[in-house]
Amino acid sequence: MGRKLIIVSGPTAVGKTAWSIGLAQKYDSPIISCDSRQIYKELSIGTAVPSPEELAAVKHYFIQDHSIHQPYTAGDYEVEALALMERLFADGHEVLVASGGSGFFVEALCSGLPDVPKADAQLRRELTERLEKEGLESLRMDLRRLDPEAYRTIDITNPQRVLRAVEVCLLSGRTFSSFKQSEPKKRDFEIEKICLVRPREVMAERISLRVDQMIKDGLVEEVRGLIPYRDLPALRTVGYAEVFEYLDGVCTLEQAAEKIKTNTRHYAKRQLTWWRRDPNVKFNWLPHKGI
Repeated sequence: MGRKLIIVSGPTAVGKTAWSIGLAQKYDSPIISCDSRQIYKELSIGTAVPSPEELAAVKHYFIQDHSIHQPYTAGDYEVEALALMERLFADGHEVLVASGGSGFFVEALCSGLPDVPKADAQLRRELTERLEKEGLESLRMDLRRLDPEAYRTIDITNPQRVLRAVEVCLLSGRTFSSFKQSEPKKRDFEIEKICLVRPREVMAERISLRVDQMIKDGLVEEVRGLIPYRDLPALRTVGYAEVFEYLDGVCTLEQAAEKIKTNTRHYAKRQLTWWRRDPNVKFNWLPHKGI
């Protein structure tokens, strides 16, 4: 057997962690996480980090080994993950399992990313301040003016994607869409992509149960401890933003929980839309119950 990478993707709460562990045990493989939030050591409950028992069952990489205080991009992940894979293949692993719902991280690992300009700290601060004071629509209008194609094609409901696109336009003097990679980078290993799916009503139930469990497990306390860092990009994510609103007195805890459930369902839908664009993805329907 040659060198092979199996990507296990799917929407949040579909059951990737348990399914990936079973697959990794079958191939005696570690798991390379492709999650852009579980990578941060300060975030646990709100990112649904694998349990201690799950982490003990199979060796995991890129789980809580970076800090929210150090900016980390999909390009950084590409470099580090490929270097790790080379070491694992050299150690005798013929099959590696990568698991996660962050499409941009998976794309970086499988196809590479175009060489866009690195973030500029001062410009990032200025754009972040605008986002906070003027709202997302202000940056959207800038993007529509600077790069109409990107405005039509990227997820303009995602504040960080819009901010990054505007940032690249301003830094480079080019459109963000002009950096699109015409051909994927060649990898010297076989890639198999699996996307786990369940019926919509089952996903809604699983998301609801997960959010309720996060609240019971101490999500509010976790977020309360992160208040001094709430403006960092890593914390502009579902689960944290809504609890910050509760702690600010904007809504009740019950309302915050419902917002998390609604926003998570929307996020899961966007994740599926992302995977459906890839003709190489095999969709695997899971049972209505269990893992």
